[in-house]
Amino acid sequence: MGIKKYKPTSPGMRFRTGFTFEELSADEPLKSLVSGMRKSGGRNNHGRITLRHRGGGHKRSFRVVDFRRDNADVPGKVASIEYDPNRGARLALINFADGDKRYILQPLGLKVGDTVVSGDKVDIKPGNCMPLKNIPLGTMVHNVEMKIGKGGQMIRAAGAYGQVMAKERGYAQVKLPSGEVRMVLDRCRATVGQLSNPDHEKISLGKAGRRRHLGLRPKVRGVAMNPVDHPHGGGEGKTSGGRNPVTPWGVPTKGYKTRERRKASDKLIVKRRK
Repeated sequence: MGIKKYKPTSPGMRFRTGFTFEELSADEPLKSLVSGMRKSGGRNNHGRITLRHRGGGHKRSFRVVDFRRDNADVPGKVASIEYDPNRGARLALINFADGDKRYILQPLGLKVGDTVVSGDKVDIKPGNCMPLKNIPLGTMVHNVEMKIGKGGQMIRAAGAYGQVMAKERGYAQVKLPSGEVRMVLDRCRATVGQLSNPDHEKISLGKAGRRRHLGLRPKVRGVAMNPVDHPHGGGEGKTSGGRNPVTPWGVPTKGYKTRERRKASDKLIVKRRK
C-alpha cells in the first residue's frame, strides 16, 4: 500500500497526497452485502443539530460487515480486498465453505487466496477469530467484543491493534490503542492481527474541497466571532479569547473531564489512557 504525491499544478494539489490502491482487487462491492445509506447531516430524530460541522459529502452505500464472526469452524477463502467509504480500514470478502459470503475487516498481511476461520481453537494467524482465553499473551488483536456474542466493538480503526497483556479470574487484560488497559471477559472473541491501512493518518487532504467530499463542513474559530455568538468573540483587534477555552455554550473544553462519575465499567479499567 503506497502513498502518492501529486504535481503542484495548483495550490490545492501542492501538498495533496492520496493512496495508490494497488492492494485492492475489486472495483464494485458485492450487491447482496450492500444497502442504501441516508445522511443525517448531524441531526437527531427531532431534526436538531447535535453534531456540528456535518453535512453534504459524496453519496455512499453501506457495506454490511460481519463483526460477530459467529460461523464457527467453517473455513473461508479471501475472494477480494475492497475499499469501504465508511471507514479507514479495507474490507476482505470471504467465501465460506458452506456457501456463505461475508465482509470482514482486513487485517494487515491478509491477501486474496488466504484462508480464515473462526472457532474456539484455531491457528494464531491474521484474520482468525477466537475467544481471548485461547489467544497467547502479547498477541496483536483487533475487533474485540465487550459483551459475549455481541460482536466486536473495540479496536476497529485503520492500522489499530491491541495487545493481550494478562489473563486472570475469567478476565483478559487488553491494552487498547489509546494506552488504556481494560479487562474483558476471556470468553469474548477477538480477531488476530493488526488492522489494514496504517498509512490512513498520513494522508494530507490538500484543500478544503476534499473535506467537503467527506461530509465535513467548515469550522469557525470562536475568537473570529462576535460576543453574541461565542464567549471568545469580540475585542478590539485580534484577541486570544481572554478566558480558558470553552464551547459556544460556555462548557470548558481542552482537558475538561466529561465522563460520568462512578460508571459501572470503572472497575474494568486497569490503567487509564491518561
